[in-house]
Amino acid sequence: MSPRPEEEKMRMEVVNRIESVIKELWPSADVQIFGSFKTGLYLPTSDIDLVVFGKWENLPLWTLEEALRKHKVADEDSVKVLDKATVPIIKLTDSFTEVKVDISFNVQNGVRAADLIKDFTKKYPVLPYLVLVLKQFLLQRDLNEVFTGGIGSYSLFLMAVSFLQLHPREDACIPNTNYGVLLIEFFELYGRHFNYLKTGIRIKDGGSYVAKDEVQKNMLDGYRPSMLYIEDPLQPGNDVGRSSYGAMQVKQAFDYAYVVLSHAVSPIAKYYPNNETESILGRIIRVTDEVATYRDWISKQWGLQNRPEPSCNGNGVTLIVDTQQLDKCNNNLSEENEALGKCRSKTSESISKHSSNSSSGPVSSSSATQSSSSDVHGSTRLFRSSSKGFQGTTQTSHGSLMTNKQHQGKSNNQYYHGKKRKHKRDAPLSDLCR
Repeated sequence: MSPRPEEEKMRMEVVNRIESVIKELWPSADVQIFGSFKTGLYLPTSDIDLVVFGKWENLPLWTLEEALRKHKVADEDSVKVLDKATVPIIKLTDSFTEVKVDISFNVQNGVRAADLIKDFTKKYPVLPYLVLVLKQFLLQRDLNEVFTGGIGSYSLFLMAVSFLQLHPREDACIPNTNYGVLLIEFFELYGRHFNYLKTGIRIKDGGSYVAKDEVQKNMLDGYRPSMLYIEDPLQPGNDVGRSSYGAMQVKQAFDYAYVVLSHAVSPIAKYYPNNETESILGRIIRVTDEVATYRDWISKQWGLQNRPEPSCNGNGVTLIVDTQQLDKCNNNLSEENEALGKCRSKTSESISKHSSNSSSGPVSSSSATQSSSSDVHGSTRLFRSSSKGFQGTTQTSHGSLMTNKQHQGKSNNQYYHGKKRKHKRDAPLSDLCR
């Protein structure tokens, strides 16, 4: 799910289109990017956050909304002005790429937070990997949006920072640490051991925990620390997690992931029936058909011809590994079977070359699992029709094998229509939606 260069290029085109409209209205205005796109920690379907700085007596929300409609930058029905929100914003969906954009005015905190995130990422090289996986984990369970009680990106990042700051492992800060171990221990901390009722998180001065009773003494009468109290390192007195009223649901999801992953790496895991067909991470995270198709479309539209995989973003983050290497990491191949595994690898590679024309649907090399079993509620998207040049099928990527059984009933010329999100739960994956 790590960002690719062509995805960054596409998003910059969206930003430039919107900025041109803003500059036409107010030539002296300053448009800045913040949030996950600024830090490089965005998923393929993440929003773009923009802030406009200028001098106005009243925020010109409706003026910009009218201009965006006039220039047809956004889908007609997608432009919304939330002028009663704590931070008034304009929400829209780009008419060509289907990327969602939030535009605010004269808000400094977002830009400062992006700089803070970049500083911590330099200090803790594991953070981009940890955060991207956790964001996808929450996304597919509908626990990633603050307005529905979930944990937002900034809160999640600060939880990960606190985990690394106070982690007893000496190798938590070095580049070659075991990311899988850290992920399991993150789930263990926030799914089992962290006391949400009595304890808050503080990032400043090297990190510490703070008693909520002490926090309340300094708060105004009638106010109490939230269930997930995270002290804002940039704004004293601000509780970053105050809107995450579903924090206990997130805790349960983390606990579930800890149990699943702990079992997957236990000594008896080699005897599990699905041990050789499913990766360890694939037990809690799935990448959908629609996301893989969307990424393939982006690669065709904005990528270099015949660009070699794997790709890597500006932060040097890549989550793509060789399948044989993945088997070894997962202990899927015992020592006596390694030679057999190499033969299988060569055989499947040969088969994939002959079957690539007969299998339909895209295979994303960044997907942790095969696509037909990966529909999870909350992370699917459908995109517009062929009039935009977006065809729903592509050749299979090198080294991947898709069987016709996985795509029965799908034609090679299937197109993805519509602007609505597709919500689908597969019965065998109900455990992922806990």
